Amino acid sequence: MENTPTINSPLTRLLAKLNALIEYLANPTRFMRFSRKILPWLMAASALVLMYGFYHAWFKAPFDYQQGHTVKIMFIHVPMASLGMMIYALIAVASIGSLIWRHPLADVAAKAALPIGAVFTFLALVTGSLWGKPMWGTYWVWDARLTSMLVLLFLYLGLMAIWEAIDDHSRAGRAAAILAVVGAINLPIIKFSVVWWNSLHQPASIKPSGITIHADILTPLLVMWLGFTLLFIVLHLKAMRAEVLRRKVEAMQLRRVERANR
Repeated sequence: MENTPTINSPLTRLLAKLNALIEYLANPTRFMRFSRKILPWLMAASALVLMYGFYHAWFKAPFDYQQGHTVKIMFIHVPMASLGMMIYALIAVASIGSLIWRHPLADVAAKAALPIGAVFTFLALVTGSLWGKPMWGTYWVWDARLTSMLVLLFLYLGLMAIWEAIDDHSRAGRAAAILAVVGAINLPIIKFSVVWWNSLHQPASIKPSGITIHADILTPLLVMWLGFTLLFIVLHLKAMRAEVLRRKVEAMQLRRVERANR
């Protein structure tokens, strides 16, 4: 009987290594040790990439013949909008890990990402409004893309409210996880809103069919996106470390109260 050949593609090996890393970091002590070592490097990398990106975006990238100086808002708006969506996707995946696999740090990762994602989404809406005023003649329209991004901000705020309203970590994590997974249906609505409905918002400039943005603008835009992504990773790891430490302190206080009541 012939053995079934093993699929050993680069993607398979990458997924296996990623799964091994997730299992390794399931232990809070190992996570704290790993994050402490990697954070200084990530902080330095994010600072360098963002400085490089800001310099090229503001001093090297050309003005748009129609939008003029306002096109520079794109270098903040586009990364904020895409990361606002990506962070929520991460929260939804972490929520699934918490609900199904009971990963010890899944709800910590989801909770820690909430305020960062909310800020990024808020900045995307603000910069989009500032960009829209000279382009559309108004700061806000009930456009499909803008409205669905506003719904995303409300989802972030709702999840944060759940964590604040429920004292028990397990109950709060379960309720927030269910809402996060259900709310993920808003992500494809945001993504494809400019295709499904008539929209003032411009369609994507980077598509499988081709790229409709000049390289002099695309390059600093991608650098800015990378820099803000690294910044999110830094902020997320710091927030996760703070949450782990907070829960350890709460557990120690609870044990101290239990010993005092014996």
